[in-house]
Amino acid sequence: MYRYDSYDQSIVDARVEEFRDQVQRRLAGHLTEDQFKPLRLMNGLYLQLHAYMLRVAIPYGTLSGRQMRKLGEIAAKYDKGYGHFTTRQNLQYNWIKLADAPDILAELATVEMHAIQTSGNCIRNISSDQYAGVSADEVTDPRPWAELLRQWSTFHPEFTYLPRKFKICVIANEEDRAAMRLHDIGLKLVSRDGQIGAEVYAGGGMGRTPMVAPQIRDFVPEEEIVSYLEACLRVYNRYGRRDNKYKARIKILVHELGVEEYKRQVEEEYAHMRELGLNPPTEELDRIRPFFAGPAYETGLSDDLDRSDPAFALWVDRQVAAHKQPGYAIVNISLKPRGGIPGDASAEQIGLVADLAETYSLDELRVTHAQNLVLPHVKKADLYAIWQKLDEAGLAEANLDLITDIIACPGLDYCSLANARSIPLAQKLSERFGSIERQKDLGELKVKISGCINACGHHHAGHIGVLGVDRKGVENFQLSLGGSGAEDASVGQITGPGFSEDGVVDAIEKVTNLYLAEREEGERFLDTYRRLGMKPFKEAIYG
Repeated sequence: MYRYDSYDQSIVDARVEEFRDQVQRRLAGHLTEDQFKPLRLMNGLYLQLHAYMLRVAIPYGTLSGRQMRKLGEIAAKYDKGYGHFTTRQNLQYNWIKLADAPDILAELATVEMHAIQTSGNCIRNISSDQYAGVSADEVTDPRPWAELLRQWSTFHPEFTYLPRKFKICVIANEEDRAAMRLHDIGLKLVSRDGQIGAEVYAGGGMGRTPMVAPQIRDFVPEEEIVSYLEACLRVYNRYGRRDNKYKARIKILVHELGVEEYKRQVEEEYAHMRELGLNPPTEELDRIRPFFAGPAYETGLSDDLDRSDPAFALWVDRQVAAHKQPGYAIVNISLKPRGGIPGDASAEQIGLVADLAETYSLDELRVTHAQNLVLPHVKKADLYAIWQKLDEAGLAEANLDLITDIIACPGLDYCSLANARSIPLAQKLSERFGSIERQKDLGELKVKISGCINACGHHHAGHIGVLGVDRKGVENFQLSLGGSGAEDASVGQITGPGFSEDGVVDAIEKVTNLYLAEREEGERFLDTYRRLGMKPFKEAIYG
């Protein structure tokens, strides 16, 4: 993984001291809240319903045991003993005191972490595939490119005040585990005639007007990717709506211009960019790549497993994925216990996972956009010991990609923008469908919940999606079906009138019962829905 040099460290340290001065001036009354707001947002500090929330960047979801341990220590020292992992592979603290914020940033800086550009109308955290570097079928490890783009986009003077926030994703697989086409810009690294480059997608996103990004170029050579992204962003920065925040995202610009016209303008700008020679020197990517070289795997390891413990075997079948190196495996750690809060982990659990990463995963772990954790380099011989430790800590739920592996935003329990509570609904669903036999029978079924139209819970991309809205002061939940954030990306369709909290749980049960009755051999829920269409599901729900 990438390690700071003196330049990186000096940038982060300087930002901490700058923000410390700003906080002191705010506490002393020398800055009003209106004056302070843009300054705190530049450092990932939000003012929510009950307290400040701090969002910590975890670039492309990769971190070390030391960094993970620090996140747990901060949760114990400055928060209420837990952290919340988000759909942008970041971590949020929900109960921060303003006076403590500079000290937290200073502690993060000691382990090469920060909160820069986790908020504001800028390029946010670059996301990627949680299996990057260990997936057998990837074209190349996408993380060196994600790191290059992180450095390129940090404090970029032209893109610090974009019309709206901007999200970039980089993957290198046919299988999309990162919702790449639901980003403002998605890059899929590919190999053409022996040359690495990228397919480029632009204009995706969720929120008020969800859209799947169209492909705007089928191949950009790797040495030209930065120039091409500059061109994409320049066109957006020039013409994006600044008069209406609801129409300010790049997806609206691409839609209103039309894909072909947007492509034409990007190509025109790209030709200009190439003349300017703004691509980073190849030496910079060459400097970054060795940080992501494969670790020193042991060879000659056995792939055999003792599956005599049925609970362990169940966990292996659901939570363990294939690794490119013989004798190794990828371990998915669920943060979705029955009746729990999706994405939350206690300080003790965070510390345990840090220990496991150091002891069993070559000191590396990942955060997924589905609010789970991954140990990417585990010897198969160590799986049983890891499972035992996770089980003791309440982290051995075997529900990856099942109906209780729910994505949910913090909702109205925390967020000042929310209209409804996401957390209690997620808890009720995980209890209603908590039987592992029932979950296995339903198979892959991704439920995603948002507490408002901003869609931080990715409800548009849920096989079953739930959006909380306000109906004359009462929480109301809209149900949608047929969304996907994978390589078959699609936006879900609303079924009809909304429900109460208990009513939407009942509606989801009716939906799943119809699926079980109508599915054909080998069909997932999404396949059955796409084959049958909305009509029979709507009839099952509303009668």
